[in-house]
Amino acid sequence: MTSTVTQQRTLGTASPLTVSALGLGCMGMSEFYGTADEQTATETIHRALDLGVTFLDTADMYGPFTNERLVGAAIAGRRDEVQLATKFGNERRPDGTRVGINGRPEYVRAACDASLSRLGVDHIDLYYQHRVDRSVPIEETVGAMAELVEAGKVRHLGLSEASAATIRRAHATHPVTALQSEYSLFTRDIEDEILPTLRELGIGLVPYSPLGRGILTGAITSEESLAEGDSRRTPYFPRLNGEGLRANLRLVDRVREIAAEKDCTPGQLALAWVLAQGDDVAPIPGTKRVRYLEENVGAVDVALTGDDLRRLEEAVPRDAVVGARYGDMSSIDA
Repeated sequence: MTSTVTQQRTLGTASPLTVSALGLGCMGMSEFYGTADEQTATETIHRALDLGVTFLDTADMYGPFTNERLVGAAIAGRRDEVQLATKFGNERRPDGTRVGINGRPEYVRAACDASLSRLGVDHIDLYYQHRVDRSVPIEETVGAMAELVEAGKVRHLGLSEASAATIRRAHATHPVTALQSEYSLFTRDIEDEILPTLRELGIGLVPYSPLGRGILTGAITSEESLAEGDSRRTPYFPRLNGEGLRANLRLVDRVREIAAEKDCTPGQLALAWVLAQGDDVAPIPGTKRVRYLEENVGAVDVALTGDDLRRLEEAVPRDAVVGARYGDMSSIDA
């Protein structure tokens, strides 16, 4: 029997947003991870809502622009079931050309109006700055985002891949509900400074890539196991290429062994680990297929003891993962 997500989590305390404990990242439905199939993607979103996965994540740059349209069309008639998150800041042209990171106030306002139009909604539940524009004071960017809240276009504000110092300055300007950053058994650096800062300030965490871009599912066995055109086959993802991939697959083997003991899949175990990190954590594993969605949802039924968590963290030591998260980390606020 397929599991359902009945548990909810509240992100933020000063500006709280209640979401499904497990969300759905929609990026790969339109770009980056192989070919796109709009009908299959729409079926996946509908199935997610039926299973209680109501926290949906998109961004204007996915496609670019096509992912918001896809998500908006898929939730038409079911808007009141959804906690809808989208992002601005990674500016692209319609042909896909990357312009750069843009946090200027006038761009914030224009980007929001464009996202509302593509999504076909009158408000966005959680609006993130996708990447920090270090050429614009964060107070100016968040100030413009706060104006969107006052106008009723946005309900809650978020940041993505922001440093602890930036988070503090942003939160002092307007309450920040959530930080979206990469977090998984393979990526735990936010535990040092960022996660303690979030908890001090009462800000929720939305982990993206909680399955290590798929490697923790066990489905990636070589570069060739990824489809032609899948960006994970490129040097932009060092952990999934060459010696990095070979070394990291040995870590996945350890996760696979523990998963077999727990009678679940490696991906379910990895997701259960993220879910166990706190009631203020709501991961958004991405998929474009119903069968992977249903597998991910099964993670909510995997109960982990303190000993299980310790074994997993010993099986995948923080410093054992080979390769940087991205080939170019220059856009990550530090």
